[in-house]
Amino acid sequence: MDINTAYGNSYSAYTQSVKKNTSETDAAAKTSKMSEAEEMAAFKKEFYADLEKITNHRTVYSWSVNISEKAFENMKADPQYRAKILSLIQRDVGDSYAPRNCAVMITVGAASKDYRADSWPDCNDEEYHARSQNSFYKRDSGKKDRADEINKRYLEKRVQAKKLQEKLLKEDVEKQELEHSRLMKSWYSENK
Repeated sequence: MDINTAYGNSYSAYTQSVKKNTSETDAAAKTSKMSEAEEMAAFKKEFYADLEKITNHRTVYSWSVNISEKAFENMKADPQYRAKILSLIQRDVGDSYAPRNCAVMITVGAASKDYRADSWPDCNDEEYHARSQNSFYKRDSGKKDRADEINKRYLEKRVQAKKLQEKLLKEDVEKQELEHSRLMKSWYSENK
């Protein structure tokens, strides 16, 4: 009985490992059966995740990346080209554009020579917004929005302070006129 039980246990362990191995090969077969479009979509998601990890310099308030389909194909085929492009993007986005804040748009072509990075100061960023509308990747820091909000609150407070100052000045003028008229009355009454 002990021999059969031992044999039975090892047989069940063997069948479980065989089932596990066949399920692993089935999963591998499913991934190998991915279409070319699915593989490219997965590669783009992976590349997008890599772009998310890039940190920008504080003078770069907004940046975007335009990538051609041929560049994606080349990056997928050549990991060194992909690493080089990521390195160039990190360099250009992580660079200082002091003393101004700016927006950076990066264009990646099929070869390294087709790589290009352009920047616009925040006072002239309409062109950046027009060119970066259909970008593969775009990140806005919100600095400009926060600055606009802070300026709006500042202007509102300034208007309120000016109204308060005018009100206090008007009250002060009224008090001075009342005091002047009181003094004039008392002076007339003393002189009469």
